[in-house]
Amino acid sequence: MLQAILNVFRVGELRTKILFTLGMLAVYRIGYWIPLPGVDQSALTDFFQLQASQGTAAARAAQYVAIFSGGSFSQSTIFGLGIMPYISAAIIFQLLQSVSPTLKRLQQEGPTGRQKIQEWTRYTTVGLCIVQAIAWLSFITNAGGGGGLVYAQWSGNPLWWVMAVSALTAGTMFLMWLGEQIDKYGIGNGVSMIIMAGILAGMPGAVMWVVNNYEPGDTDKLGPMGLLLLLAGFVVIVAGSVVMTVAQRRIPIQQAKHTRGRKVVGGQRSYLPLRVNHGGVMPIIFASSLMIFPSVLFGAIDGAVDSESAMKGFVSWMSRSFNFGEFPYVFLYIIMVYFFSYFWITVQFNPEEMSKQLRDHGSFIPGLRPGPRTAEYLETVMERITYVGAAFLAVIAVLPMVVNRALNVDFQVTQFLGGTGLLICVSVILDFVQRVEANLLMRNYAGFLGNAADGDRGPKIRGPRG
Repeated sequence: MLQAILNVFRVGELRTKILFTLGMLAVYRIGYWIPLPGVDQSALTDFFQLQASQGTAAARAAQYVAIFSGGSFSQSTIFGLGIMPYISAAIIFQLLQSVSPTLKRLQQEGPTGRQKIQEWTRYTTVGLCIVQAIAWLSFITNAGGGGGLVYAQWSGNPLWWVMAVSALTAGTMFLMWLGEQIDKYGIGNGVSMIIMAGILAGMPGAVMWVVNNYEPGDTDKLGPMGLLLLLAGFVVIVAGSVVMTVAQRRIPIQQAKHTRGRKVVGGQRSYLPLRVNHGGVMPIIFASSLMIFPSVLFGAIDGAVDSESAMKGFVSWMSRSFNFGEFPYVFLYIIMVYFFSYFWITVQFNPEEMSKQLRDHGSFIPGLRPGPRTAEYLETVMERITYVGAAFLAVIAVLPMVVNRALNVDFQVTQFLGGTGLLICVSVILDFVQRVEANLLMRNYAGFLGNAADGDRGPKIRGPRG
């Protein structure tokens, strides 16, 4: 491993890309601490600490944004909205491509069409930023006793609203630009690297919580067995996430033979890889987003219903049942993860189109006729492996809540034992390592993934003839 790291810095081009990526991430972390003028940062932090201790929907929404947006609502900075509006806009256009013939034609046009879709995505990002910024500023001006989180001389000034909305929107657009610069001049997916940096920034705080709460003689604190379980759980979950992220169901593909003159060409055997976790983190993102609304809705109804009303008991029970970590909440969460796992493959996976491409390239699945029979087989296989992938996502999604309730461990720590943040970090790091590996192999350097070195001459790369 040490030799592989040294090899990375021996390649000048690769070294420049990595240093440029780290520099852009450092710029992002510096901007993360630039406060938004007019907001009482200490009052805002105290407000969300109180909300977190009570387990309210507002606190979960803030944690949701902080985990996979690259921003933080609990610290209202110029990067407070994070990169989430851009991700939302990209997801919207990705979904629209499956139902809009215009977007589908643009996507099939190649780089020109994709550039046009990217331009529309940026315009949509600006609109989403303005809407989310207004909603967020309205919330903090009315929370904490009506303007307690915003200085009084600022909250009623229209110019402050224009300035604050513009600053939040510009912050998100700047993060989008940073991600594009990493894509162009750095290494790795820029937006994903920004999100991962925001997630890993919370790891020192999680480690400090474990250190401060480690008391072997106190039954209410974390003991040696609890610490061992946390460490072992982290290693096992990360290893399982890596395995499930790269897991594939390989469908054998046979290329048809063709006679050209006196030669017979073709006939090679290959495989069609179908990812077990085809949806990635998207099902958890959709499920987490929607699970905020039941607690908010029932909490609002519970506050509005009179205490002497006959419906008060039922509404209060519903409000408590959909709190974070309760059994109805977890059960519905699992159902939503399964639903969105199948929904995502329905939108993204087209067995008819894949069967058509195989037939056009002169390939077929042994034992199956090209066309509808092949499409039906691919759809059946995808449905079966998606069930396994959805089960894995459900376990990863609910594990932080289970550990939080069962072991009384802070959610800041348990989020590194599962959930969206862990999956994002695993996916981004795997993609980063594979890109670095590809750059090293092009220059005959040994990489990270266990390539066999041929003496001191670097890894042995086999050609077509072995």
